[in-house]
Amino acid sequence: MGQSAILSESPFVVALANPASPIWRSLLGPWLVALGLSALLVAAGWRWPTPLLQQAWAQADPSRPALLALLLVLLPPALMAALLLARMRRHHDRGESIDCAHGEH
Repeated sequence: MGQSAILSESPFVVALANPASPIWRSLLGPWLVALGLSALLVAAGWRWPTPLLQQAWAQADPSRPALLALLLVLLPPALMAALLLARMRRHHDRGESIDCAHGEH
């Protein structure tokens, strides 16, 4: 089986070609959540324009803003990794390449 045939049967190519596909719809929810979170962060920046480390609560306990910064940086990728792992387990995927699954190298 050639690579073009493999790509034409790929669920991701089908999802892009057919917007009503369940894969496309499954991505809509997380994308809207990320967009909403971004909007909340922008609104928070307008409401509290003082930099994080200059606020009274941050100066009282410097470990709290450091923890907040770590959570903001590390939590989104950790949640995405957990989501990908859960989907791999649900579909019994071992992370193999599609070419290797068909015996091509």
